[in-house]
Amino acid sequence: MAKRSLPTASSASEVAGVRTAAAAVNAHHQPRLLTDEERELWRRRSAASRDAKRAALNGELTPIHDLNVPKLDPYELMPQAEVRDGAALSLFSGGGGLDLGFSRAGFTHAASYELLSDAAESLRRGLNEGQVFGGAAGNVMGVDWHQWKGVEVVHGGPPCQPFSVAGRQLGHADERNMWPAFVDCVMKTRPRAFIAENVPALASKKFADYVREQIVEPLSRHYTVQQILLRAEDYGVPQGRRRVMFVGFRRARDSARFTAPRPTHFWGDSITGRQRTLGAREALGLPDTGYDALSPTIRSTLTGPRNTTSILNSVAAQRVFAAMEIWPNGVAPTREAARSFPAENGHFRLSVPDVAILQGFPEDWPFVGATYMKLGQIGNAVPPPMGYAVASSVAAALA
Repeated sequence: MAKRSLPTASSASEVAGVRTAAAAVNAHHQPRLLTDEERELWRRRSAASRDAKRAALNGELTPIHDLNVPKLDPYELMPQAEVRDGAALSLFSGGGGLDLGFSRAGFTHAASYELLSDAAESLRRGLNEGQVFGGAAGNVMGVDWHQWKGVEVVHGGPPCQPFSVAGRQLGHADERNMWPAFVDCVMKTRPRAFIAENVPALASKKFADYVREQIVEPLSRHYTVQQILLRAEDYGVPQGRRRVMFVGFRRARDSARFTAPRPTHFWGDSITGRQRTLGAREALGLPDTGYDALSPTIRSTLTGPRNTTSILNSVAAQRVFAAMEIWPNGVAPTREAARSFPAENGHFRLSVPDVAILQGFPEDWPFVGATYMKLGQIGNAVPPPMGYAVASSVAAALA
């Protein structure tokens, strides 16, 4: 059997030290042990990639694709609603998926909390709304939520890694489980409504007891709680992505008025009264090759064994991207950089603005940080049009 090793660790204490150091850099990072053969393969691939990037920067590679002009404008999926009087409070804000959706639905944020400094800065630049607490100040643990008592709505997406397959599904045993903090915030601010989102796996049988005991029962003491499942493509997002949402109302009459957001778009067979969701190629303004599809679910580049610039999350997703002739690895920071660095197989190389479009963000949303950090913010986010849909339904119930 091949020996398992880390680059500089030769003992259990050194391995633990490497893991601790990695966690200090990024709380979502999950290092793993590799065999010597696996590590050598990664080294060869990294060296080849570095050589290719160097050649691209030196202009030694010939572009094979024109610069694309996206056909989809996500703002058109989220018509700006009239601004409401009540304020919103955002937790686990990330790069701003829910915040943008709620803002377009008429909610103004009093404050947003986000642990990653780059993500908080993205939100600060993109929305410029209320106070944005980032870094240590964005840590929701220990916040005195009484200061925000009286906000109309609290929304957020506690980290999904404890319940996702990519995050190893440790649930309540995962130190990244922040559901207790969200429940604590709601109980102390007492908003008229709250919205919490997560991966569909949270609604599975595996976590049924946890959901009942740690989320629904505590909140049900003062709120009527409903659980809904939304699909991104139903709201015009060119990606197959599902999210489970918990929606709660303090007043029975508001809850009675609430209806889950109705789909506005369709993918596949035409449905009367709905608009057609564009496929990934069409949304990005790429030439028609005779085959198009929804983008597979975009993975967060901040979760997993290493930070990466690949949005690929499975072998099945790889097949879909290949059929669409889109290269999901080595995403470039700009379209110009992507064009100058042709993929070896000739497929279209994605850029950060392209991935943003596939997630339902406007292509000019000012994501801050290195390329992997920008992609992580995109992959972790709720597609803004999906957030807009649920926010609009909540706003109608609170009218």
